[in-house]
Amino acid sequence: MLKKGSKLNSILTGSCPKCQEESMYKEKNPYKMGKVFDMHETCSHCGTRYQMEPSFFYGAMYVSYGVSIAFAVAAFIISNVFIGLGLIHSFIAIVATLIFTFPIILRLSRNIWINMFMHYDKNWKEQKH
Repeated sequence: MLKKGSKLNSILTGSCPKCQEESMYKEKNPYKMGKVFDMHETCSHCGTRYQMEPSFFYGAMYVSYGVSIAFAVAAFIISNVFIGLGLIHSFIAIVATLIFTFPIILRLSRNIWINMFMHYDKNWKEQKH
């Protein structure tokens, strides 16, 4: 399903957007809250620098807003339409979903943001040398 070289592979796995050989994050588990933002400076395979400029990932905040809205809408539809909960209980389900998925949303937003500016390069090995 996740073919190497696709944006979706890099976004969902958190791998380097250029070579997709390793994770950009030092800690793979996003629920270790003290290390949720810890990223490698560069990719050890292709040498890609992840933070292209100072404060590069501030733009990911805008992406996280959209991703959070998508998660909230999904929680509402599941709780209200499929399960049949009332509005108050659906609101609680939305809040619980956003709290529980917060670390995932943070990482997913960063992954989407960096993949908007960097692209997979199948010839990265040749360019490194």
